[in-house]
Amino acid sequence: MMNKSGHKKSLYPDSGEQPDAANRRSKDRRSDHKARLKYLLFNGRRVQNRRDEDSNKVFLFDRYNPRLFAAITAILMLSIFDALLTLILIDKGSSELNPVMAYFLQHGLLHFIVAKYLLTSIGVVTLLIFKNVFLTGFNIYTHSLFSAVIVAFSAVIVWELFLIIRMI
Repeated sequence: MMNKSGHKKSLYPDSGEQPDAANRRSKDRRSDHKARLKYLLFNGRRVQNRRDEDSNKVFLFDRYNPRLFAAITAILMLSIFDALLTLILIDKGSSELNPVMAYFLQHGLLHFIVAKYLLTSIGVVTLLIFKNVFLTGFNIYTHSLFSAVIVAFSAVIVWELFLIIRMI
């Protein structure tokens, strides 16, 4: 439609902006950078980086690979199993060699187990946040450290089981 002066007549004369702005019901959804609980609880949205140039940056995603979830679960379970075996060994006369864990052990069994779980959880979350970072000094990606942690915990548990069997 044209007005009397020959200019195109706006469909949205009161908006004073582009026609798209008049159709907007709220602020731009992209301006809000907070993680939404609904995405974390109901399948999330992103699984991986969208661009190759983003592969070395730190990103938090809403969904993770099931293998990564299994690795995290395994690490946490192995940590608790390690704590229980350590308590059995201490009950049989051994001592805690880790000074940090020995400190918590002096404050009680519950403090020891909770501290073990929390410290392991902090380490796992740190690895998870930086899982796409390439460690140039070691020539590996951080996500490959999950397997190394599982192997290390497994070796400690095998050693503790060996010591318990030997004490019987």
